[in-house]
Amino acid sequence: MIPKSVVQLTQCMRINNALAACLATWFFIYILRQRTTCVTGIQHDVQRENATLLMLVRNKELIDALISIRQIEDRFNRNFHYPWVFLNDQHFSEEFKAYVKGMASGEVEFGVIPSSQWSMPGDIDVDRATQSRKKMEMQGIIYGGSLSYRHMCRFNSGFFAHQDLLQNYKYYWRVEPNIQFSCTIPDDPFAFMRMHSKAYGFVIALPEYEATIPTLWKTVQQFARWYPQYINPNNAAGFVLEPPDSDIQHAKFNLCHFWSNFEIADLDFWRSEAYTAFFDHLDRSGGFYYERWGDAPVHSIAAALLLPRDAIHFFDEIGYGHVPWTRCPSDDASHVSGRCLCSREDSFDYSAFSCLPRWQQLIS
Repeated sequence: MIPKSVVQLTQCMRINNALAACLATWFFIYILRQRTTCVTGIQHDVQRENATLLMLVRNKELIDALISIRQIEDRFNRNFHYPWVFLNDQHFSEEFKAYVKGMASGEVEFGVIPSSQWSMPGDIDVDRATQSRKKMEMQGIIYGGSLSYRHMCRFNSGFFAHQDLLQNYKYYWRVEPNIQFSCTIPDDPFAFMRMHSKAYGFVIALPEYEATIPTLWKTVQQFARWYPQYINPNNAAGFVLEPPDSDIQHAKFNLCHFWSNFEIADLDFWRSEAYTAFFDHLDRSGGFYYERWGDAPVHSIAAALLLPRDAIHFFDEIGYGHVPWTRCPSDDASHVSGRCLCSREDSFDYSAFSCLPRWQQLIS
């Protein structure tokens, strides 16, 4: 029997005007079929960790979400097929679900955040919080006037790890809408986290905007006085302290933090007794609403004080971009091999504002 593809090719060749286009189409379909067979084969052989890719996103961010999904699927997940969890404070539209499922290579689940976790606690002085937002907006502070941004920061700081859809997972990889990965990731970061007992992984470290957290450090110092049992004796406090060799009560916060729009971490840490006590203490102060505390400095300070130093890891091999910053692996092999397509000269690692040198000095 003559293969159907050959018959199609013969028919195409009878029509001279369409020969080139038809040949190209036939060849593309042939290659696509071969590639699909190979990718499908990988799915049965790969060993995955107990982990998920996680995105907090709104329906109106569909295109930005798809950009990120395409990036991480092409650079990493097409070889591993990890599941995705999408969270929203509203129900996802059917259009959003359909497009996302069509692009993700792993299982996909959608969750709605309880309203109690996306609203101001009852003990917040609404007038005071409103005046604070107005003042920050007049000062030109980014997201200074946004209430929903504060809901998001509080949710990411205290509640995300307790969502029903995440209860059966140990690790997560936070993926933001509209991000870029500039390097192929052949090895599994989740497996690395497990094998090396890592609890928190980052790629960019930078200073926080001080006007958004005027009383955060004072509140952290109070926590350290009241709950000294939770401060890890082998901590990485030097990353956030100024001077770095001082103690918590006599040092200032140097504003350095891990940029949490990328983080690969152990969910058990955010569910732990130590971190729960830490978040509850911060939450009772009202700083998420009276000021504009972000989840990045909250996560970073907690990791630096509550985890052992060697449980925090810098993923130097991952090239990553989130407006306005990008970072690029520093080694030659990543570039001459073709694994990465990014500029080391433009990497935030070498910016005067980068806190990476402080981290490297701490662990050296």
